[in-house]
Amino acid sequence: NRYAEAGELATIGTPLFKIADTGILFLRAYVTNDQLAQIKLNGEVTVRVDDGHGGMKSYKGRINWISDKSEFTPKTIQTKNERANLVYALKIAVPNDGFLKIGMYGEVKL
Repeated sequence: NRYAEAGELATIGTPLFKIADTGILFLRAYVTNDQLAQIKLNGEVTVRVDDGHGGMKSYKGRINWISDKSEFTPKTIQTKNERANLVYALKIAVPNDGFLKIGMYGEVKL
């Protein structure tokens, strides 16, 4: 992101740009209580994203955080089965080949 334009005056301490390291992106995913037994910390999963041509592109990811508390299903979660009332959050590290962008949606195969 750019917070200033060329030729503008900037004051000391004002951010001018927002820079992100996108070499590894982190996907936040949610699993039900039943699925929780199938995963483990540092376990490998497959992350799939839309390739823009009607297909899916697959990446290997590693689970690097599992919530120890359940929470209500976020409104953005759309599962193939009926929604579960309580879910557990995961954070999955996904190496980026340059195709993945911050904010993209993905699905996880355990």
